Amino acid sequence: MNWKAQFPATQQPTEQQIAEFIDNQLWQVLNHYLQQAYEAKPKYSHSRCSMQAGWNVKYHKAGKSLCTLYPMEGYFIMLVVVGKAEMAEAEEMMPLLSTYTQQVFQQTEVGQGQKWLMLEIREQEILEDAIKLVALRRKPKNQIDRGELND
Repeated sequence: MNWKAQFPATQQPTEQQIAEFIDNQLWQVLNHYLQQAYEAKPKYSHSRCSMQAGWNVKYHKAGKSLCTLYPMEGYFIMLVVVGKAEMAEAEEMMPLLSTYTQQVFQQTEVGQGQKWLMLEIREQEILEDAIKLVALRRKPKNQIDRGELND
């Protein structure tokens, strides 16, 4: 069933319902990482945004957006904004990231000095790229063993 139909604006999904809908271990890995590394709590929000409407999960730290997560069947989309302050460092980092992430970065238009990257998190490599991009926005408060991402 379609995510928006299953959970309309009047019916906020639980953490467990989101995880069951996505049915991808990377979802739990990323949420655990963000909560531990940034001491950030997830915020559930319903959006009518044309980019990805429906319920999503946002992470903020110290008033700065880290990322927004959009549940999909079997995977999730992670929105990471590369701002003016991070753009040069992100461009420098690109050759070290996956071909997929490089393509998304190249194909994403710059608007007001920012790129809004919509990364489909389907595999470990893309998750690791996304985490590196989030770290450009804000350095993690706690260092998490990178091996924990592979568990």
